Amino acid sequence: MAPIPTPSAEPDDSPDAYVGLPADRAERLARERGWATVRALQPGTIITMEYRVGRLNFEVKDGTVARSWKG
Repeated sequence: MAPIPTPSAEPDDSPDAYVGLPADRAERLARERGWATVRALQPGTIITMEYRVGRLNFEVKDGTVARSWKG
C-alpha cells in the first residue's frame, strides 16, 4: 500500500483579512500569501462540505468579498 501523503501547511493568514476587498485583488493577495487554491463563490452557491487544506473560499457579492473561510 502506498503511504498517505502529508498535506502541505496552510499559510499563516486570517480569512477575515480579505472581507471588504474587491474580489480580484483578494484573489491575487491570497495567492501571493501562499494559498494553493482560491475559490470565489456567489451568495447561495451550493458546495460540498469537504475540507481541503490550502484552499481559501470567498463569497463574492457585487464584486466584493463578503465572507471568507478556509477549506
